[in-house]
Amino acid sequence: MGFFSHRVERSEIKPGDHIYTYRAVFTYSHHGVFVGGSKVVHFTPRQNANSSSDTSSDFYDSMSSIPSSCETFPDCGFRQPDSGVVLSCLDCFLKKGSLYSFEYGVPPTVFIAKVRGGTCTTAASDQPETVIHRAMYLLQNGFGNYDVFHNNCEDFAMYCKTGLLIMDRLGVGRSGQASSVIGAPLAAILSSPLKLLMPSPVGVATVTAGMYCMSRYATDIGVRSDVIKVAVEDLAMNLGWAGPLEEVPEDNEASGALIAR
Repeated sequence: MGFFSHRVERSEIKPGDHIYTYRAVFTYSHHGVFVGGSKVVHFTPRQNANSSSDTSSDFYDSMSSIPSSCETFPDCGFRQPDSGVVLSCLDCFLKKGSLYSFEYGVPPTVFIAKVRGGTCTTAASDQPETVIHRAMYLLQNGFGNYDVFHNNCEDFAMYCKTGLLIMDRLGVGRSGQASSVIGAPLAAILSSPLKLLMPSPVGVATVTAGMYCMSRYATDIGVRSDVIKVAVEDLAMNLGWAGPLEEVPEDNEASGALIAR
């Protein structure tokens, strides 16, 4: 368990694990669910979508996009029309980046000590077979519109792992990255008056860092009181998605074939 993140080797990951890799010189991380067979299911902005939530994510779209062709796996890049949920091979997902494992069920002290958001949660993970079922079901049925702050790749992976959704969809999503982006400036603003009371820059920095870590902890799905468990089959109804995709029941044989190829 690293202080900033949890880097692992490929041989260490197991089907149902939540994995991620850093993009754009550690500017942000891209998350997905490893389903076995060197395959990852992950969430990206929809291609050729016209919604404002997707067009606001052009930067993430270009950085998270899957190569147009893969020499190793012919089905790499598989997605349903108008869906942002993609099946890709591990190589294309990583794009030569390092591999990291997202940690679940960490103690509060460990969570708060993590300097960077989007690496762990206090929430417990469900069983691997349940995680894979959710990921493969969403591969066929979509995960709504991509939104950097409210519905991103980390939100997708965390839902697959826990089945938890925030009831108030107007707030920040489940993503630790989104909480960090909001929490850091907020902590700086709230700690500004302390500059008048604390002559030491070190003291101000310490208080600001503490407020930042506590703001991240307060938004973690493992401690929030406004989260509910939602079956993946009921997800579209609970979120009010009215996308063009019609629900497609999961075909276990087809899903297994996609993973095994």
